[in-house]
Amino acid sequence: MVVVFMNEQSQLTERILDQAADAVIYANRSGEIVRWNRAAAALFGYSAEEASGQGLDLIIPEHLRASHWRGFNAAMTNGAMKLQGRPTLTRALHKSGRKLYVEMTFAIVKGDGEVLGSVAVARDVTERVERERAAAHAP
Repeated sequence: MVVVFMNEQSQLTERILDQAADAVIYANRSGEIVRWNRAAAALFGYSAEEASGQGLDLIIPEHLRASHWRGFNAAMTNGAMKLQGRPTLTRALHKSGRKLYVEMTFAIVKGDGEVLGSVAVARDVTERVERERAAAHAP
C-alpha cells in the first residue's frame, strides 16, 4: 500500500497538469482563470501569469461570447452542463489575434456539493479542420 501525503499529492497533481499534452484551464464560478497549464500557454500564447485572474473572454472570439456566457452561467447555477464530457469543436483566440479551431471537453468542478467552477481540456485541431475543409472543396 502506498500512502501519499497531501503535500506530495498536491505536487503530483501540479506535475501532471503541467506535463499534460492538452491545455487544461480551470475557471472559478465568475469565469476568472485560476489554473492554466503549460499546454494552455503554448496553445493560446499567454503565460500562466498573463492568463491568471483574467476572464475567459481572453480566448473566446467576440461573436461567441454571449452564447458562451449564457451556457457558462447556467452551468454554474444548475451544477450541470449540456456539453459535459463530450468533445466539442469550437473557435478560440490566440494572443496574436489568430483564430484557432479547438476541440474541448468541459466539466463542472464541485466541492462538498457546491459548484466551484469549470474545467476545460483543449487541443488545437486547426490543421485538421482546415485540411478537411480544403478536401471537401477540392474539385
